[in-house]
Amino acid sequence: MLLVEKMQETNFSPAEQNLVDYILQQSTAIDEQTIKEIATATFVHPSTLIRLAKKLGYQGWSDLKTAFIEEQRYLNSHFEAIDPNLPFKQTDGLLTIAQKIAALEQTTIEDTLSLLHYDQLKKATELLDCAKEIKIFTSNANILISQDFALKMRRLKKRTAVAEIIGEHVYEAHSCEETTCAILISYTGENHMLKQILPVLKQQGASVISLTSIGESTISQASDCNLSMTTRERLYSKIGNFTTSTSICYLLDVLYAAVFSKNYHQNLTHLINLGEAFDKRTSTSPVMEEPPMALLQFTDSFLPN
Repeated sequence: MLLVEKMQETNFSPAEQNLVDYILQQSTAIDEQTIKEIATATFVHPSTLIRLAKKLGYQGWSDLKTAFIEEQRYLNSHFEAIDPNLPFKQTDGLLTIAQKIAALEQTTIEDTLSLLHYDQLKKATELLDCAKEIKIFTSNANILISQDFALKMRRLKKRTAVAEIIGEHVYEAHSCEETTCAILISYTGENHMLKQILPVLKQQGASVISLTSIGESTISQASDCNLSMTTRERLYSKIGNFTTSTSICYLLDVLYAAVFSKNYHQNLTHLINLGEAFDKRTSTSPVMEEPPMALLQFTDSFLPN
């Protein structure tokens, strides 16, 4: 749940509600205002700001203010020129549609990148790198997206699987161990099935990485680390899950690349060896053609002087 939504749905005293209305109206302008200035403008005692922050789950006004400003700046960035829910019109021609979808995907990746935090990405990379088994839990179209990530990870000798059978998720969660890293993917962060398996994963000692929308959610708060996906789409009044799917693909590609980089030379050599031994495809395109001694050319550039 976004902080703005939480402010709109929480029951406040008249003084607190007056303060909330002011904050929502001023938006990022409160960044330049002191507690005393805001209290004076809203005719409340300064302690009301602290009470409001604690009612919303923050330690104090400074924490609430920082979270609110960060959320507002995110919501007001990137998607100025295109609607993620209705990115094209009925009257648009085929090439116009193609251009708008391209712009939407490019903007989505930039948007998702802006949400990445180094500490969370570093922790997720370490959890995946140390895990003996990686298990992905998600639903619907996200299962298909996750399969490509699982395939690439298996090529790095990382035992990775997607829980695909409906009704079996709890049983698969029970089969996880302390050496398992579970990846939970949910746009809302409130997927019923995933919330059901969370305590099971914790009981089994598995580590949990979650991919969810921004804001507070049951899944993100219960995870060992969380990566935020772009949060722009409504639940169902939209043409398709364009931004959500692109954002998840990007985050999974980033995780794969981050794990790959932990043993860059070893992984690259392994993939080239397998490719030379088993990939018998041919092509007339010089772009696709593999040069002779491909492995030697690749590995020599990474050997120490």
